[in-house]
Amino acid sequence: MAQLKIKLVKSLIGSKKDQIATAQALGLKKIGDEVVQPDNPQTNGKVAKIIHLIDVCKA
Repeated sequence: MAQLKIKLVKSLIGSKKDQIATAQALGLKKIGDEVVQPDNPQTNGKVAKIIHLIDVCKA
C-alpha cells in the first residue's frame, strides 16, 4: 500500500482547535515533525484540512 510522508512546516499557534486536533491525530506536535501514514481516504481528509500547515510527499 502507498504511504504518505507528512511534515509539519508551520506552527499550530493561532490555528483553529479542530486543525490542532487533526495535526495531533496525525502525530504532528511541533515544527519539523515527520510521520508516515497510509495513503487512504481517512488520511487524505486529514491532510486536506491542514494542507496549509504541512508538506506532503509519497514515501
